[in-house]
Amino acid sequence: MIIIPEINPVALNIGPLAIRWYGLMYLVGFAAAFILGWRRALRKWSPIKSDQFQDVIFYALVGLIAGARIGYTLFYNGDNFLNHPLEIFAVWNGGMSFHGGLIGVLCAVLLFSWRRGLHPLDMGDFIVPLAPPGLFAGRIGNFINAELWGRPSDVPWAMVFPTYAAGGIPRHPSQLYEALLEGVVLFLVLWIFSARLKPRGSVTGLFLMLYGLFRFLVEFFRQPDVQLGFVAMDWLTMGQILSLPMILIGAWLLVRSSRVFNRSSAMP
Repeated sequence: MIIIPEINPVALNIGPLAIRWYGLMYLVGFAAAFILGWRRALRKWSPIKSDQFQDVIFYALVGLIAGARIGYTLFYNGDNFLNHPLEIFAVWNGGMSFHGGLIGVLCAVLLFSWRRGLHPLDMGDFIVPLAPPGLFAGRIGNFINAELWGRPSDVPWAMVFPTYAAGGIPRHPSQLYEALLEGVVLFLVLWIFSARLKPRGSVTGLFLMLYGLFRFLVEFFRQPDVQLGFVAMDWLTMGQILSLPMILIGAWLLVRSSRVFNRSSAMP
């Protein structure tokens, strides 16, 4: 087993300003998305020009932060926030939901597309390959903070996390599993798949389906949230329940986009 040393959650102090690792990881993810998105905006098939990209990033950023925090409130910790509603603004204390962030970004993209007269699926295909680096950085932030650890395990790479709640026993480093699958693997697949123009909605569908599958799988190794536990059948977690619609919608988009593309190609 591997014993993880306790790491100060504050990465850097600048006068009275304390920059935490988790916030720093968000900045890394945003920076990566900006660089990659700027590059994609220069391609001929891009639905937007490079001078519009900054607006897209702003919309997505607002939707992500608001959606992730509200999603965590609704999906994972609703009772606590009902009793202490102002804590919803304390984002520095952690508590962000990927699925809530996804819904927030979806709403932001729909608004941007409507205002600019663009097809939402074209914008979705443009944006989703930019997400995995941020997901990777976020999971590394979870690992540094010794949070969202895995279930007890005796595998050779099991780790003991330096928090009282982790119980001082070896556990799966589920944060690293997610960083690998949701960050590295998903990025490589999407970036290669979207290197050339693809049928509308296919890149979005592939992202939704693969992320949903990866998250559903890793949840078998991740410790369920203590305030929820297993939510059904003594094995199904909230993360898995929220991932199921992603898998189904993603598969539907892939099949639909392929059929529409083949039908249009066959037309004289």
